[in-house]
Amino acid sequence: MTRNRFCIAFLMLLLAALAACGTPATAEPTQPPPATTAPPTAQPAPTEAPQPTAAPTGAAPAVFPVTLTDSLGREVTLDAPPARIVTLAPSNTETLFALGAGDLLVGRDNFSDYPPEALEVESIGSLYPQVNAEAIVALEPDLVLAAGVTNADDVIGLGDLGLTVFATRTDTQLEDIYKDILDVGQLVGRPTEAEALVADLRAREEAVTSKTDEAAERPRVFYEIDASDPARPWTAGPGSFIDQMLTLAGGDNVGQAGADDYFQISLEELVAQDPEVIILGSATYGGQTPETVAARAGWESITAVAANNIHIFEDNLVSRPGPRVIDGLEALAKLIHPELFE
Repeated sequence: MTRNRFCIAFLMLLLAALAACGTPATAEPTQPPPATTAPPTAQPAPTEAPQPTAAPTGAAPAVFPVTLTDSLGREVTLDAPPARIVTLAPSNTETLFALGAGDLLVGRDNFSDYPPEALEVESIGSLYPQVNAEAIVALEPDLVLAAGVTNADDVIGLGDLGLTVFATRTDTQLEDIYKDILDVGQLVGRPTEAEALVADLRAREEAVTSKTDEAAERPRVFYEIDASDPARPWTAGPGSFIDQMLTLAGGDNVGQAGADDYFQISLEELVAQDPEVIILGSATYGGQTPETVAARAGWESITAVAANNIHIFEDNLVSRPGPRVIDGLEALAKLIHPELFE
């Protein structure tokens, strides 16, 4: 994938940019989509997914200094374990808590809202049009965890102010997420916990795919990201992270018919693809429900609509490249292949 892929409908983080350029990129959601702009994949959750657990403490201490190369190709060195961390993306906030390092967090972006304890941490506000460097400096962090979707100029600018900034990845497949967790684990002095967490996530991924790989059929699936224009809703195209997740979950993504990672599919094309399952990531911020979909003009002939096989889904689970993505994979697989998980 290219760097632009996971800066989507960045979903939320890139809404301003998306409105300007007219095309979405992939990324973690951070704010609700406006009524008429490119989608963000974002974040009502029907149920709160469980937070992955890290290994117990008491493992061998981490060795410092640590030097790692971030997603911008910069070598970042920490001479000692950080005691004060600021995160600039929900994925990094969730990773810290999953590693048992949430107590090190002294500042977060405004949309880092999981786990609930994150909301008790001071917010540095929105990241757009640019980060609030003054607020970040005032928190005196030992480490700032940016993300691949963070504006590169902001990362460099914070570094010029004397802060240690590490940017996790933009190109996001499951392996990229696992690598980010391992990198963050090293940076915060919890490599053993990170290794245990990634091992657990890999095992859960395998538990899902061992079932879905053997499925007799692969239902056609439409994943809706944003339905501000219900005649041309946003969906995930070939090569996107959501496309990968739908495939692993045992579905055939009808968005494969598109040419871009994220695009607006016409109603005519959607009817021609005739999905058997509709998954509403658009429920998270767009408020879409099976009832609103069934009421759309021209949708009544779609197999999933006629069979009422339409499901609300918490988009955060697949739009934030953090440890909850396997919660998302498990949830998708159960919606697409309920017979395999009875």
